[in-house]
Amino acid sequence: MKYLLKSCTAALATLSFVTQVVAAEPLKELGKGEGAVSIVAWAGYIERGESDKNYDWVTGFEKETGCKVSVKTAATSDEMVSLMNEGGFDLVTASGDASLRLIAGKRVQPINTDLIPSFKNVDPRLQNAPWYTVSGVRYGVPYLWGPNVLMYNTDAFKGEAPKSWKVVFEEETLPDGKSNKGRVQAYDGPIYIADAALYLMSQKPELNIKSPYELNEEQYKAALDLLRGQRKLVSRYWHDAMIQIDDFKNEGVVASGSWPFQVNLMQADKQKIASTFPKEGVTGWADTTMLHTESKNPNCAYMWMEHSLKAKTQGDAAAWFGAVPSVPSACKGNALMTDTGCATNGYDNFDKIKFWRTPTAKCEQGECVPYHRWVSDYIGVIGGR
Repeated sequence: MKYLLKSCTAALATLSFVTQVVAAEPLKELGKGEGAVSIVAWAGYIERGESDKNYDWVTGFEKETGCKVSVKTAATSDEMVSLMNEGGFDLVTASGDASLRLIAGKRVQPINTDLIPSFKNVDPRLQNAPWYTVSGVRYGVPYLWGPNVLMYNTDAFKGEAPKSWKVVFEEETLPDGKSNKGRVQAYDGPIYIADAALYLMSQKPELNIKSPYELNEEQYKAALDLLRGQRKLVSRYWHDAMIQIDDFKNEGVVASGSWPFQVNLMQADKQKIASTFPKEGVTGWADTTMLHTESKNPNCAYMWMEHSLKAKTQGDAAAWFGAVPSVPSACKGNALMTDTGCATNGYDNFDKIKFWRTPTAKCEQGECVPYHRWVSDYIGVIGGR
């Protein structure tokens, strides 16, 4: 909740969304490293072996470049936007619901991919992705991508995966004979409205929702109504991955939208946890490493972007987070990822994922509800309004 309140002002300030972004001049040549680089990142995205000594793609980079890495973990995209608006950071690993806002707000700068040799190895499906490329100008480099899965307790579901997102949106008796009320969670971020819209795409086809990120007033109202009903079921609106893990372990939570990161950690801990793609499909994230317009360490930042696209870094990071690397060559020959890891994490499901996007007033159906409304209205939903 506090992240939504903090980010509301930032969202209102930055989301007078412009269709034409005037690109600043990107860096022309790489110079000597400044000795440091600071990164705003999702939990688990920048590991130096502190959680598990096998997962460390920071220490070697620091030794090779002399650029000391510092990380500020953010729990939501709105928090990332807020932090980048405040300044003081070099890079951010922004998801699609933040990246275009950062571009429109002139918080990030164009990237000269000629200075990043490994960019040529990026998956062609991502090289000009619309969540970080505007008018042919790239404002970052891809990092990892993946789905928002339905995580569940295998005891509560008698070992059979739930088939629908209904288990978190509507009250029902679960296979263990108990109600789902008070045993499910929802994501503490306005972009979660898209998950409700995705569910309604199949449950109420008469709404004619084509994209969960492009909602007219009627479609948007239906999504909010669904979320207001869900509030009666939710034990917690989660934004901290580690707190969600604790809730599944100790607080009786049995189902929630989640990231593969939490699933992997709990399975490694021998918890009775699994995940699934429900029949309605899933939303997802494709994250981009973006450079602040006022970065004090642009050379180290470029060195990190190059390092982030190395096959070894990509494979290790994807294995740790349960994500898919943006560099296909990382799918083979990585001991942590294994040669089946990319398939397991959804490499072939790219076209089935509704990737996070920033909702804008102008959309394919004409007029849609813009993101600043999503922010204020989702605060209302969580607050019982």
